[in-house]
Amino acid sequence: MYLEHFRLSAQPFQLTPDSGFLFMGEAHRRAKAYMDYAVWNREGFLVITGEVGCGKTTLIQKLLSELEETVVVAKIFQTQLDEVEFLQSVLVEFGLNPFNAKKVELLDMLNTFLVEQFLQGKQIVLIVDDAHNLSMKVLEEIRMLAGLETRKEKILHTILVGQPQLNETLEHPEMEQLLQRVKLRYHIRALTEHEVGAYIDHRLSIVGGDARTLFPPATLPIIYKYTGGIPRLINTLCDTALTCAYADEVRAATPDVIEAAVRELQWPSFAERMDKHRAKTAGPLGRGNSLASIAEDVRKLEGRSITLEFIARTLALVETHLRNLVSGGNIQSRPDSTGEQRKKSG
Repeated sequence: MYLEHFRLSAQPFQLTPDSGFLFMGEAHRRAKAYMDYAVWNREGFLVITGEVGCGKTTLIQKLLSELEETVVVAKIFQTQLDEVEFLQSVLVEFGLNPFNAKKVELLDMLNTFLVEQFLQGKQIVLIVDDAHNLSMKVLEEIRMLAGLETRKEKILHTILVGQPQLNETLEHPEMEQLLQRVKLRYHIRALTEHEVGAYIDHRLSIVGGDARTLFPPATLPIIYKYTGGIPRLINTLCDTALTCAYADEVRAATPDVIEAAVRELQWPSFAERMDKHRAKTAGPLGRGNSLASIAEDVRKLEGRSITLEFIARTLALVETHLRNLVSGGNIQSRPDSTGEQRKKSG
């Protein structure tokens, strides 16, 4: 919509992962180097984590686009699967027909395929995106597959990519055997404020735009404030800002335009966003389970103890009074009933 207005050849801030737009900041360069290492070195698992929207899937696409023909790869992007469904998905990715086979047959089929490819000199890679959704049973199946090895090296290379919850799962006591097989673990951090400027410049340069003209330096602190350096959020905000600028018939996304875009999106600051997220995922106390928060709640309860004690005493007095009323009513009713009996007998 705004391409002609800003003389751009394509959408610079599309949300769909596109390795052609991948910005290789420091964290992404290191993660990519570890992925390359995992493909060509048969030494256990690689685990890559990162927050939602940090560019994990785009990195996988970049890796896949650079693989040679000697690399046989199974890439799994749908991870809400049980053990059998997962094995079937892997076999389908390797070009086999696993349906209507039992689990034992699936494992035999997969092991046979892996050994055959290895003997042909192929590198066999399993890449699982959104691995934080995998159940422990599926992770155990992956561990068993990764255990297939010769005397000198592993046959299957495994790269697990997911959100930080993946690390929490791997730290579970039942995952100890799998965790021991993890050779490298790396977390992709968000971009710094300086990198945010370089990121915007990189994407605009691909489509013929000038970042300093379209997004003056004064806009960068505002963009960073509301995105926290998360690439997907940067794309969303910058795209909305260009749309607002186009609607207002201005040639740049000035700080006022960025603020207008934020209002359109109804975004809080990134810090506020993360606070809300932590509050949702916190423990029963509502703010996390730190000793400080626990102590604060205890102090609040202690402050109410006097009120609670007064209520308890009051209820006890009410109960005693009611008992006396009931007891007194029973004593008075007996003579009345006796008198009535005498009247009837007389």
